[in-house]
Amino acid sequence: MSPLLFVHIAAGSLGLLSGAAALAVRKGERLHRAFGTVFLAAMLIMAATGAYLALLQPHSGTMIVGVLAFYFVVTAWATARRKQGLGAFDKVAFLVPAAAAVALFFFAFKAANASTGEFEDVSATIYCFFGAFAIFVATLDLLLVLRGGIKGPHRIARHLWRMCAALSFGAGNFFLGQQQVFPAFLQGSPLLFVPVLAPLALLVFWSVRVLFTKAWRDDAVAPASP
Repeated sequence: MSPLLFVHIAAGSLGLLSGAAALAVRKGERLHRAFGTVFLAAMLIMAATGAYLALLQPHSGTMIVGVLAFYFVVTAWATARRKQGLGAFDKVAFLVPAAAAVALFFFAFKAANASTGEFEDVSATIYCFFGAFAIFVATLDLLLVLRGGIKGPHRIARHLWRMCAALSFGAGNFFLGQQQVFPAFLQGSPLLFVPVLAPLALLVFWSVRVLFTKAWRDDAVAPASP
């Protein structure tokens, strides 16, 4: 195992544990902020090293997913930091998922025109799925810019769903992308999808609770930084 792969796996493991802990404790309190800070640092390292490793292999689609995970963590952090208005970063952030969508649909085109129906062992359908998701996210960011920012429950929901999305991407990268580190009986097992899908279930739960109940105030999410 190369040192960079070891760092990638270690950061991913720490990110998964700290992300789960941040979701488990009361939002906005000291423990949540502490776990959120660890999650931020670990996921940034995991996403950056994962994208670089994918570039070396090469696995272009995995590299793009790593970039998107990086983007989700940073935009979630920025949302928690700013209660209203827009910063310079917010005004251009939508370019990241937009560029990712262009790349993913290009890979889908190459896969569809390949004799195997795949590009770098990935089907056109998978590329199109993630490309459509990237377009959806870019549209949300563009609407944010056009509205001049968000506040209240919508700000909290944006922070939470992006952190959950980053956690799901990280879990997918580790449990599905690094199956060789697991015992042979788990490699290829549907059980490895459980930690990938669990953050998405939590995403739905928290989004509904934040947007459709009165349980959360605008100050429920504090800055996720030291």
